[in-house]
Amino acid sequence: MSSNNDLINKKSVALLSRLKSNKSKKLIKDALEFSVKMHHGQERKSGLPYVSHCIDVANILLDWNMDVTTIASALLHDVVEDTDVTLEDIKLLFGNDVAFLVDGVTKIDNIVFKSEKHKQAENFTKLFLSLAKDLRVIIIKFADRLNNMETIEYLSPKKRKEVATETREIFVPLAHRLGMAKLKWDLEDLSLKCLDLKGYNKVDKKILESSKVSESIINNAIKPIKKELKQYKINADIFGRYKSISSIYRKIKSQNKEFEDIYDLYAIRIIVDKIEECYLTLGVIHSIYPPMQDRFKDFIATPKTNGYQSIHTTVLTKDNKLTEIQIRTKEMDSTAETGIAAHYIYKGSKKMNDLDNQVPWLRDLSAIMDGDNTEPEELMDLLKIDMFEDEIFIFTPKGDLKKLPVDSTPLDFAFAIHSDVGFSCVRAKVNKKLVSLSYNLSNGDIVEIETSKNQKPNSSWLNFVKTSRASHAINKYLRSIEIEESIKVGNQLLEKGLRKSKLYNKLSEVKSRYSELNYKNLNDFLSDLGRGRIILKDIISKLFPDVKSSKNKIPSQVDFIESARSESEGINLDGVKNLVVDYAKCCNPVPGDSVIGYISRGRGLIVHRLSCSNLSSLSGSKERLVSVNWDIKKDISFKTKLHITCLDKTGVLHNITETIAREKINILDVETDVNIGGVSDIWIVCTVKDLNSLNGLINAISKIKNVDTVERVFS
Repeated sequence: MSSNNDLINKKSVALLSRLKSNKSKKLIKDALEFSVKMHHGQERKSGLPYVSHCIDVANILLDWNMDVTTIASALLHDVVEDTDVTLEDIKLLFGNDVAFLVDGVTKIDNIVFKSEKHKQAENFTKLFLSLAKDLRVIIIKFADRLNNMETIEYLSPKKRKEVATETREIFVPLAHRLGMAKLKWDLEDLSLKCLDLKGYNKVDKKILESSKVSESIINNAIKPIKKELKQYKINADIFGRYKSISSIYRKIKSQNKEFEDIYDLYAIRIIVDKIEECYLTLGVIHSIYPPMQDRFKDFIATPKTNGYQSIHTTVLTKDNKLTEIQIRTKEMDSTAETGIAAHYIYKGSKKMNDLDNQVPWLRDLSAIMDGDNTEPEELMDLLKIDMFEDEIFIFTPKGDLKKLPVDSTPLDFAFAIHSDVGFSCVRAKVNKKLVSLSYNLSNGDIVEIETSKNQKPNSSWLNFVKTSRASHAINKYLRSIEIEESIKVGNQLLEKGLRKSKLYNKLSEVKSRYSELNYKNLNDFLSDLGRGRIILKDIISKLFPDVKSSKNKIPSQVDFIESARSESEGINLDGVKNLVVDYAKCCNPVPGDSVIGYISRGRGLIVHRLSCSNLSSLSGSKERLVSVNWDIKKDISFKTKLHITCLDKTGVLHNITETIAREKINILDVETDVNIGGVSDIWIVCTVKDLNSLNGLINAISKIKNVDTVERVFS
């Protein structure tokens, strides 16, 4: 116990000695003493006093030059969760700001990276919405995680793997997005050490073995640069460094190379005082060493989204080695190392200064998650897309700059301008040449978008868009169309069911009693009814328990079985088989579609898709509409039609028909039309077995080069 007290005292004195003003010492000292008192008797897995961890976290934040409130909050970040102290106690003793940060850390402390996808998405939502309020919450959490990773050897092997995986999958990319490069490298290396110790040690050993040779190459490259810069009276700090172990490990794995085959194992960094000296230094370097033209990046003129600024150039040194050189100012270097923490300015307004400019991607994700019905799986995809991708810089014809992930398309660019531009985008020109909407953009491209008020998004766009903004907007539009259709179908089912049950006079009453069925509004109720999530018979029984069941069967939601039709190519009507069946040409239903039957005069049963627009014209003959289901027992094909837009390029039609043949689908008819601007419209009539084979075909065609869109035509 005495040794523990000595350790706490030693750490406390060291922490307080780093503080500059007496005012800051007062708050930190009070928080420190309170934390020591409340965590008394608690130990970490290492056997050390728990409060030593809190002090270590505070020291990390001091290294990052964080403000006094953040450091005090770090000392208290676990007291609400691990002791009897309440948030109100913190507020009373240390003020609203400290309490706000402690509350934020407490809320996200154990929410990240659960096995269930839906739970994981919910947790991410909480995390990002917390971030949007005050980034200091995540900065404290970063320091907490770094210290935990530094002492991870005391955990069980299973727990070590869980924590390391969580760190690699969530905290590393988040640190990257916030520009905290050193933290990213540290967390990434510590994670790798836990998850693949053998691989980590192998790279570490190789670095050690090659260090003398590498140091010699670096020093030989630096000497003439130093000499030349001195003549220009440029005060520069020049040094070489190895890339992080994890980044080298990743290159070995992804490029399937040996350590000796990786050329960019190290880099030279040059730190100067002024921005203009960065460009002067660049000229000096290129006068000494020949540059690689395709390896130059100016992140000063076009900073990364996370605030990173630097000039990168790769040159061939006198030792015949390709070497990356990074040139930046002292301020840029500080930002590159600690990111958002480096230029964090808090003015006591409870709001982050210039947050929109510093982390716009965070605002975009918050807007997506806030008050929207985004599916959990979609949310996870959006987060992964935005967190892991590098960037390219694209220009509008007027010279405005847009930042997009690598491999983004003109459609991504259109949505980056505005969702309305994306929705109405029909074609694009890159550097004045017409390209497909799925064309992969490159750095510096000038993109011009052409729109049409008749254009509408379709699901095939999701096969090639890259950004979360585009995929979310498309998904949201498609969901809204689906909801509209389901509301329409639900309303029809309700009217028909009540009429058949002799309860049609109760229609208005049923629609007004949706709250008794646990619905917030009428549209949600009708939508679920149309989708088959609730049964009409159960609704009537619940709302009118005293009404005897009608002898007439209440129409059920449409059933369908994804097999083939009966021997007579029929479809079941309430158990009656072998009907004379025809399939509506207006919507061309296939097995797997939700369908409804219409008993016609002279043509037997006509089968329509439930969402067929022509059903409304049959409103005067609702008694002829019947519930039907697919009855599949034979390998039968169904006619369907596709509309494809593509560039008018040689071989595109051949590739499309070849793909259809490879899917073992018969083509009945092909029509083509070339529009002004070199865009072709292709209509293909073919036969498919069911909805699954149709969707598979659409997906296969959409992946063909120069194909823009593929959609099913219902007429």
